[in-house]
Order: sequence, then C-alpha cells, then structure tokens
Amino acid sequence: MSSLSSLSSLERVFFLFTTFHRDIQAILERDPAARNTLEIVLCYPGLHALWGYRIAHALWVRNFKTTARLISQVTRSLTGIEIHPGATIGPGLFIDHGMGVVVGETSEIGPNVTLYHGVTLGGVSSHKGKRHPTLGENVVVGAGAKVLGAITIGDNSRIGANAVVVKDVPPNSVVVGVPGQIVRR
Repeated sequence: MSSLSSLSSLERVFFLFTTFHRDIQAILERDPAARNTLEIVLCYPGLHALWGYRIAHALWVRNFKTTARLISQVTRSLTGIEIHPGATIGPGLFIDHGMGVVVGETSEIGPNVTLYHGVTLGGVSSHKGKRHPTLGENVVVGAGAKVLGAITIGDNSRIGANAVVVKDVPPNSVVVGVPGQIVRR
C-alpha cells in the first residue's frame, strides 16, 4: 500500500480516484445485487463510509487530525459505520450491509477484503501502539464477528459469522466459534 504522505498533491488525487474506482469495482464483483455504478455510488452506505474514510485518512496522514476525526464522525452519523481515520485500508474493501461495523485506529486491512454488518476490528488494550488487527488480502469477515487485538489474519482466510478471534490466523484458514477455532486450512 502506498503511503499518501509520500506522494505529491497531484499523485494523491490520482491515487484517491484510482482507489475510489477500485472500491466500486469490488462491489460490482462481489455483490450480486449490485446492478450498476450509479446505483452503487448513490445507494451503498459501505461505499460512502469508505470514501469518507479515504478523505479523512488523507487529512490524517498530513497531520490534520481534528478535521479528519470530524469527517469520520459525520460519516459515522450518516452511515452507521465507524472507521478511524488512522486505520490503513487497501483498495477494494467491500463493506456489505455495513451497519455497526467498527474499524479501530491501528487496524490494517489488505486489498480485496469483505466485511459484513456488525464486524468489529477492535483493540484489547489502551496503550498507544499497535492494538488492532491486521487483515491480509482477500479476507472475508462474517456478520457480527469480532477480531480483537494486535493479531494477524492471513491472506485468503474466512472468519465465520459471530466468531470472536483473539489469536493469529494462518493464511487460507476458516475460523468459527467463540472463541474462534480454525476448522480448515
């Protein structure tokens, strides 16, 4: 993932619009109910929350932290999805039926991840360092699942609905239950 802070202003704008386009493509590819780009842009609160985050994150990395948090709060009020502007999110995130999704400040989300409603990527401590999960590429997190702490979910893994995951998950795994148990690798 490129760091927005290392790009020129023109490169940042191009990067944001390229990422916005990839976010729309992710919905078209992964949601069979999505009919066209206009419908997605107008009617998908997960996309609205993600775009609000992307703008807030661009401000966050330029040290406009209060403005970034304000945009984040307005976006949360409008969509019911809370994404901290300090989180790092790759292109192609799809938040499906996103009400109640929470993404904490030190979360890292790789490309092409899918989060369903009620997912929490949360911390388990109040220290200032890394305290939220890292999700690899092509991860799917089911409805109501909680992924907690500075853990890593490996590429191509699936987290079942309502699972509570507090330990690292290797790539290509399926995790279900409370506490989360790997049922397939």
